[in-house]
Amino acid sequence: MTSLPPPASAADDGLLAYWALPSADVLARLRTREAGLTTAEAQQIRQTAGPNTLKPHAAPSAWGLFFRQFQSPISLILIGAAGLSFFLRDVVDASIILVIILVSGVLSFSQEYGASAAMQQLLALVQVKTSVWRDGRAQPLPDEALVPGDVLSLSAGDLVPADCLLLSSNELFLNEATLTGETFPVAKQPGPVPAEAPLAARTNVLLLGASVVSGSGTAVVVRTGRATELGHLAARLETAPPETDFERGIRRFGYLLLELTLVLVLLIFAGNVLLHKPALEAFLFSLAIAVGLTPQLLPAIISINLAQGARRMARQQVVVKRLSSIENLGSMTVLCTDKTGTLTDGTVRVARIIDLHGQPAPVVQRLAKINAQLQQGFRNPLDAAILAFAPDDVAACPRLDEIPYDFIRKRLTILTELDGQPLMVTKGAVPNVLAVCQWADAGGPTPEPLAGYADEIQRRFEELSAQGFRTLGLAIKATGGRRDISAADETGMTFRGFITLFDSPKEGIRHTLDQLEELGIQLKMITGDNALVAAAVAKTVDINGAGEVLTGEALRQLSPEALRHQVARVHVFAEIEPNQKETLIRALQQAGYVVGYLGDGINDASALHAADVGISVDSAVNVAKESADIVLLQHDLKVLVQGVREGRRTFANTMKYLFMATSANFGNMLSMAGASVFLAFLPLLPGQILLTNLLTDLPEMTISSDNVEPAAVRQPARWDLAFIRRFMLTFGLLSSVFDFLSFGLLLWGFGAGPTLFRTGWFVESVLSASVIVLVVRTRRVFYRSRPGKWLLLSTAAVGAAVLLLPLSPLARVLGFAPLPLALYGAILGIVATYALAAEALKQWFYRRYARRAATRGGWKASTYTPITQPTEPSQPASASLG
Repeated sequence: MTSLPPPASAADDGLLAYWALPSADVLARLRTREAGLTTAEAQQIRQTAGPNTLKPHAAPSAWGLFFRQFQSPISLILIGAAGLSFFLRDVVDASIILVIILVSGVLSFSQEYGASAAMQQLLALVQVKTSVWRDGRAQPLPDEALVPGDVLSLSAGDLVPADCLLLSSNELFLNEATLTGETFPVAKQPGPVPAEAPLAARTNVLLLGASVVSGSGTAVVVRTGRATELGHLAARLETAPPETDFERGIRRFGYLLLELTLVLVLLIFAGNVLLHKPALEAFLFSLAIAVGLTPQLLPAIISINLAQGARRMARQQVVVKRLSSIENLGSMTVLCTDKTGTLTDGTVRVARIIDLHGQPAPVVQRLAKINAQLQQGFRNPLDAAILAFAPDDVAACPRLDEIPYDFIRKRLTILTELDGQPLMVTKGAVPNVLAVCQWADAGGPTPEPLAGYADEIQRRFEELSAQGFRTLGLAIKATGGRRDISAADETGMTFRGFITLFDSPKEGIRHTLDQLEELGIQLKMITGDNALVAAAVAKTVDINGAGEVLTGEALRQLSPEALRHQVARVHVFAEIEPNQKETLIRALQQAGYVVGYLGDGINDASALHAADVGISVDSAVNVAKESADIVLLQHDLKVLVQGVREGRRTFANTMKYLFMATSANFGNMLSMAGASVFLAFLPLLPGQILLTNLLTDLPEMTISSDNVEPAAVRQPARWDLAFIRRFMLTFGLLSSVFDFLSFGLLLWGFGAGPTLFRTGWFVESVLSASVIVLVVRTRRVFYRSRPGKWLLLSTAAVGAAVLLLPLSPLARVLGFAPLPLALYGAILGIVATYALAAEALKQWFYRRYARRAATRGGWKASTYTPITQPTEPSQPASASLG
């Protein structure tokens, strides 16, 4: 292939209005050809054009991620406070603060960097690719690799990966709703249009973000990345993706902590100043209290937990594209799915090809194979089944023209030549084929009027459907010598017979559906097949409530209120149009369900967008895979069941950290605030508070590897801020009670001065926070629930370190002193008593919470977790411990 010089920018080449130019001119100005670029040319162009992305997907640099650990307001204030201490020559305190901040940042960085690298590897598994002509042949390439001048082959189900000029097309229809708002498919054809034509009138342009609904075409890439129309729009409207329930909960939790922190800091600072304590010391102490109350490792731990959860899910063949969707997957209460490949094997086979009387029909079989063999649109399992079934040799039959399948006509027509005469061969949904027929071939010498056989055809169609066969109709029409056709020619056709297909139920599907029910997830089947086929399949796999089927026609007659009632009750929906899938999703959400949608087709994109968690498969068309939050590497509900369990384990471990950190931190900081008022000295120095917070966070960084009890994944769980607040206050107050017991012991039992007091309380505080981790991580009695290996080892290591620290050379630097042996024994006694009291309080707390939920009219209280006033019986439980 002759190498061409690289193109200049679109503006330099006069391509600002490329839709007004002949395609030959555009190719010349882009310095490309209809056979596409070479790899070397594309690499050269990429150096100037850059990657074809709206936003760079590159992982953050190591240094960038490292410095990001110190950009939170609290970290910046602490660094400023350390600088002020240096200025005032308080070098020891300043050094301690900086070292603790650095250690905390390094720990967060190491974990986040590993999680970020893992996520990049996972996302690479589900790259969207487009068929591109490079080096004279079509090959699938990642969309990011495309450059201006590339020539693409597009067909039904493809996403348009860049702004392109159409070179050739065959009944090509696109969905451009992303840019124009027009929901109906738009016809595309080559040929210049006026330069002043608005976006919607540029019929020769394919825009990034559009998707191919039907037909096929070739196009040349003109603009990529942020130079595209969608790129210009994205630059003006930098909008974040919709906030998930999990993200909303984290944000509200942050507001709660901010309110508590501000109140405590102001009160403590004012109180200490009024008591004539040094202002700088009081300020640093108040700031340290704020840090102690705030779980500053929360962002890192959430990222680590979700990323490790995503890695575990990937081992179960479930790839997470958006980390926050893990929580939605775990809280899912309804899963909507088609039947093909999910409830059935997904391997479609032809049962029989028959005439309208139900007899085998070799001629109809040959016509069906011609139609399936010659069509050049979207390859589908039905055509593959027909080609495998029919042994006829149709190589001599030419393809003269084609009207591709679309979801409005529900027909595919091929124009071929038989016995020297052009002949239209149409196959599709039986009602849609009959709609264009005037005659019927009843086996006589000539076709007869369809009206005389309409009842027999309908009866045969219903019988076949009721047996579970997917049934297509086939019709023909001679064109009188014409060698080109359009959709207007689909009229006055002759009905020839039926193509019956079947897809056996997937092996073990009933057991998988039972597992979903045990997880609190209802399955609802949404299919475009007719009601009889849907009912037969639902009966075969024993879907709950399969006796009733709601059709698309019946759905159109329902009011919004009636629809919300029906979607909660009915489990099988048939003859559903693509736009009605989104309607069903919205109705389920309004009825109070968390909805997952599993789809892999062109017509599933809007439903995947609308669902709380969109799920697709790796073999799906590009538009479906791009719309999904989660991609299954196997089209199997068993894989999804494992993904749901992993999602719930991940969410349970994330919630554990919140319960541990908030309850222990709140109690300690409340005690410290109270002690600072009646003591003549600060109960802990600012650096000691930060060290306490760091040591208590260390075991919690391993929480993502903690064991999760089976009960924690039995029911969906959702974020419940009221429950977290109640838990924090209840267990925080208990922690404060034992802190004040420690104060009394230190002051009156051992006559402790400032240094001994601080050392004793530091040891007690860290030990109690470490032990409480093992208590509150489970709803069961703590010694009956085995913690994860790393959580147990890190807790033991912190406990040993804090006991030895007062005896080490660092003690004096940190402001600590050796403790009497008797005080060690007393502290261990207080910690043991605290653990037993926390266990008793935990049992009381959950019993009381479950009773309150039950009396408010919710579910019967779960053996695992209470709930808060659900709308429907399938509502998920509120967040609790695993």
